[in-house]
Amino acid sequence: MFKLLKKSKKSNARLGKLKTEHGVIETPCFMPIATCGSVKSIDSVEMEKLGANIILGNTYHLYLRPGDKLIKKFSGLHNFMNWQKPILTDSGGYQVFSLAKMRKITEKGVSFQSHIDGSRHLLTPEKSIEIQRNLGSDIIMVLDECAPYPSTKKYIKESLEMTTRWAGRCKDYFEKIQSIKHKSQTKHKKDVTLSLSKSGRLTNHSILRQAQDDNSLLFGIVQGGTYKDLRERSAKQLLELNFDGYAIGGVSVGEPSEKMLRVIDWTAPFLPEDKPRYLMGVGKPEEVVMSVAKGIDMFDCVIPTRNARHGTIYKFKVESKKLKVTEKCNKNFYEILHITNEKFKTDKKPIDKNCKCFTCQNYSRAYLRHLFVSNELLALRLASIHNVYFYLELMKRIRNSV
Repeated sequence: MFKLLKKSKKSNARLGKLKTEHGVIETPCFMPIATCGSVKSIDSVEMEKLGANIILGNTYHLYLRPGDKLIKKFSGLHNFMNWQKPILTDSGGYQVFSLAKMRKITEKGVSFQSHIDGSRHLLTPEKSIEIQRNLGSDIIMVLDECAPYPSTKKYIKESLEMTTRWAGRCKDYFEKIQSIKHKSQTKHKKDVTLSLSKSGRLTNHSILRQAQDDNSLLFGIVQGGTYKDLRERSAKQLLELNFDGYAIGGVSVGEPSEKMLRVIDWTAPFLPEDKPRYLMGVGKPEEVVMSVAKGIDMFDCVIPTRNARHGTIYKFKVESKKLKVTEKCNKNFYEILHITNEKFKTDKKPIDKNCKCFTCQNYSRAYLRHLFVSNELLALRLASIHNVYFYLELMKRIRNSV
């Protein structure tokens, strides 16, 4: 499932390949966020042209609208949004804690009111897995509580212990469903094979493919706040459950960047080398580089598209296809253009002359600024396309360096 190809001699950076049902992902990788089944203002065909190999869907939002059962009728999110590469879905827990109007956490799960219409729902570990299965996710995340920052050590300890219990329930339910589906599909595959052998017809190839084993992966999420001993405790507890991969959660929730980086230092040594490591919700370009140097393989963040919608554009300072991957990385390898500034009003240059995305190849800075000032929707698309390309190119340069 995950093959570690190389480790850097200068840091803890790693190169790997993660095999999923819908394709192989080269790591380190960045996952653009498709909250409601789309990366903001960019369609699936464009995402593939930009070079994305995996995207992240949001369980909470897709469950509330249009509903996981509706998406299941389309044979999953891949077909619903016309994206045939890997999809990771989060558990929905973070959005419940950050968006729901009212919520109550119990051992059973978390009850909440929808931020859309106020309807009441109960999200249990089992329900979270069921929703993600209906979405057809390649990588499924366990339900966890993302405790706010700052929180007392007592609260964080109680929260991580419950998160571990929820993770165990997620694993049990996941394996139970896998087992049931495996038996059903094996029987169906035998029936189809027998039918084909009798008729000699090949038109049922797609049915055979559907009857193949379901190879979704399940990742655990390490919690523990900004407390070293609790991070170690959480990691060791989750390792006993033997997940396919491990995420570091509870970061990028308001803590300073240096504390987030310390959390990686405390947690990564306890995570197995032969499984992928995912840092949730991070982050700024320099944070990504430093985190890779600390041994992280997977990232997601809203920064590329969210900042693009406000006219914040990321640009490499140098043309080189490599960059220095160290734990003390600075911002010297890129710059930020605030494209709505007056100085770009007559600027004929492309956003980035070295960028290969079609935004930079076809439009000037002056034109992009005009679109923003005029509140044209095209501004959001062009800026988002460029920023997503920047992040995907960032990961390529990191991999080349390692």
